[in-house]
Amino acid sequence: MTEVIDFTQCERLPGRAYNGANGKKIAVRYDDGVWLLKFPPSAADRPTALSYTNSCLSEHLASTIANMIGLKSQETRLGTFTNGKTKVVCACRDFTADGKLLYDFCSIKNTVIDSETNGTGTELDDVLETIELQAFVDPVMLKEHFWDMFIVDAFLGNFDRHNGNWGFLVDPATRKAEISPAFDFGSCLLPQADDDIMRRVIENKAERDARIYTFPASALKENGKKIGYVDFIAANREGFLAPSLSRIVPRIDLDAICAFIDDTPLLTDLQRRFYKTYLESRYEALFRVK
Repeated sequence: MTEVIDFTQCERLPGRAYNGANGKKIAVRYDDGVWLLKFPPSAADRPTALSYTNSCLSEHLASTIANMIGLKSQETRLGTFTNGKTKVVCACRDFTADGKLLYDFCSIKNTVIDSETNGTGTELDDVLETIELQAFVDPVMLKEHFWDMFIVDAFLGNFDRHNGNWGFLVDPATRKAEISPAFDFGSCLLPQADDDIMRRVIENKAERDARIYTFPASALKENGKKIGYVDFIAANREGFLAPSLSRIVPRIDLDAICAFIDDTPLLTDLQRRFYKTYLESRYEALFRVK
């Protein structure tokens, strides 16, 4: 079983601020690196009525699985932090600690004057147009990354890949830009699922199918409606999604992913069964050609 890291005594690093709505965040120094600690949202922090008590687990599991699949993503560790109460936290290595600046896609989209909507708009045609018109990195390379990220998000059930949680790193000295690691995976793997929902997903096919075929949907939209992952991939499997599917799907090793989940600390037996069942079922629905 992987070691549980206690971050309580780590040096706190003031002056580093992080965006995002879900949960508190602090920066610490650990193992000669800078790490962002994400805490589970309290009741007062939750932007919706949903409970996100498993968001730290989802963040670590999904980020690590994305890296296992070959999508360059943030590095995470799972641990605890005690401040009166002991809480499970997800530590994310700060990939801007070397001085590079993060420009999210939202801010880049606002620089494209021909874009029909503002930076937060996730209409697919508008996003793709921005990818073509932006001048930070090669548009062909960026489009490949975008669709690879979409396929990984589909597998992980990410309902919140908005324009603020992917983008570019820019070296302020050279002004050279690169695609940043994918980050902010806390909305994957049904973070709102409590024990009752987990049991129903495991034991009841209808409950499981509802959480694969009906929701969660992508944050991307077509004609104002969120894109459903299963139908969208099925409709475009032989078209523009074919290159990304051929890159990503062969890298999905379900046995290795299940072994990783079994080796992850702080999970209950129910959670392990749930995550493995959910991912195996999503793989079958999304990528098995019927």
